[in-house]
This record gives sequence, structure tokens and C-alpha cells, in this order.
Amino acid sequence: MSQEKIQVYFMPGMAANSTIFENIRLPETEFETHRLDWFVPEKDMSLVAYAEKMVKKIKHDHPVLIGVSFGGMLVQEMAKLIDTKKVILVSSVKRTEELPKRMLFAKYTKVHKLLPTGLVNNVELLAKYAFGEAVHKRLELYEKYLSIRDKQYIDWSIDQIVNWKQVQYPKNLVHIHGDKDAVFPIVHIKDCIPVKNGTHTMIIHRARWFNEHLPTIIKE
Repeated sequence: MSQEKIQVYFMPGMAANSTIFENIRLPETEFETHRLDWFVPEKDMSLVAYAEKMVKKIKHDHPVLIGVSFGGMLVQEMAKLIDTKKVILVSSVKRTEELPKRMLFAKYTKVHKLLPTGLVNNVELLAKYAFGEAVHKRLELYEKYLSIRDKQYIDWSIDQIVNWKQVQYPKNLVHIHGDKDAVFPIVHIKDCIPVKNGTHTMIIHRARWFNEHLPTIIKE
């Protein structure tokens, strides 16, 4: 019976664990949901090789993959390896040209290599990288969500983001993006479903919007 349900896999953003989806509720009569989590990559691992390992965690045919931020880039790479019903990006990018200029600048100057990622246990700093916003008020919340603090993983993630290359995206891709996203400003994003006042962390703070709209978006 469960095979008849639409199988939905959620991938969190950089340094975040899958509890960021704890308030996302899809009707259980139609959907079965699964959460994926990051693992620390091997040294010099490519994003493609990482996707090859992550895709082994997909246990159903023709799933829906939902990825947030850097997780959105990863699910696009995973979708090149398996047949998917739909790929849904949240607060992410689908082509290299949608990356903000500061990230493209980092690619050519390697300035991102100078970031003090050794301070990954400083949650405020990590949240600034991962979410693009100051988090003084919600520090406990981010302590909970940002649990992947391995320096090798953080360095690898930043490097993969600024060096990501994609010109064409799949036809079955849907892009949901907040108009107040500070990490990937919507001014660079084309062909998306805009969320009014949505920030880079809207999957957490706007769960009600996603619960209301995701079922229809998935089935369209």
C-alpha cells in the first residue's frame, strides 16, 4: 500500500540536520516522507561522488526530492542518477548564474578559502554562513538545527557551492524562493514560486505556507 503513496525525500541545507523539517506535515493518506542527513565527505570528494553515495539512501522508485539551499544543489545532482517524479528546490539555485556575485567572485579569487571555518563551533558564525542572517535571538534554535560542525565538511560545502556548475536544469524541477532571501537574493533567481517575506530559513519559520502549498506543488 505504501508504494502507492508519493514518496518524498527531504534534504536539509549546509550544516543543518533534518530536524529543520520537523514542522512540515504532508497528508499521510497520500504521501510518505523520509529525511536525509549529511555525512562528512571523504577528502577531495566531488559533489557528484557525494550524490552517488547519498542516492543509495533512496529506497523507492520515482521519488520526489526536496532540497533546501546547498541541499537543493545536491538533490539536483542526485536526480541525474535516478528517475524522479519531481525535484523541488527551496531557498536554493538551479543554475550557476543564479549564484550571487560575491560567490562567483570567491570562485575566481579563492577568497572563500580564507573564511575562518575553524570556528565552526561558534553557532552565530555558522548560522551567518548557513542562513545568511544574525541569530542572536534564536541561538538555542540554531544550536539544535545546525549540528554538523565538522571543519572538513564545512570547507568542502563552501567550496562545492562556489564552484557548482550547471547551465540547464531538469524539466520536472520546481523552485520555491523567498523574496527576502539574504544568501541567494531573489534578484538573481529566474522562474520560481516566490514566497512573500520568505527568508533563507523559511522552511523553518514558514512551515505553515509549505504545509498548505506543497501537496499541490508535488502533484501538479
